[in-house]
Amino acid sequence: MTDIPTLETERLTLRPHRLDDFEAHAALWADEDVVRFISGIPSTREQSWSRMLRIAGMWHHMGFGFLAIVEKASDRFIGEAGFLESRREMTPSIEGTMELGWALIPSAHGRGYATEALTALIGWGQAHFPAKPMSCIISPDPASLRVAAKLGFRETTRTQYNGEVIQFSR
Repeated sequence: MTDIPTLETERLTLRPHRLDDFEAHAALWADEDVVRFISGIPSTREQSWSRMLRIAGMWHHMGFGFLAIVEKASDRFIGEAGFLESRREMTPSIEGTMELGWALIPSAHGRGYATEALTALIGWGQAHFPAKPMSCIISPDPASLRVAAKLGFRETTRTQYNGEVIQFSR
């Protein structure tokens, strides 16, 4: 099993999920404003529980995964970000890449937290998987598109995956 890292930034701690994160994790994924550009459908508690278990499994099998994002000033869970390998059935395929993803609670939007957290994660990913390409898919959401551009991702194609998405590579 891979040791799951804890990453520190100026304002954030990115750490492994804990069981006591579950209520905040479930609230994150049940929030319509959070999922509007991700799936469009709020998750049930059961679905959120499965997602949290999948996070642990990703670290175990792939050596990378998602981390909980905690705001240092408040010690509050504000979201999660990381890498996944979803084996998505989409063309062109991004299978074999480290797909970057993120979600923050609405009160954390617009504060630069996503860019801060993802910069730390990308640095970690490049250090531990230097030959593995990174990708992300984004529904046409202006805020997320700006974050991807700031991080050096470039649009490669537009495709369909549960609605239109834009594929990016770094």
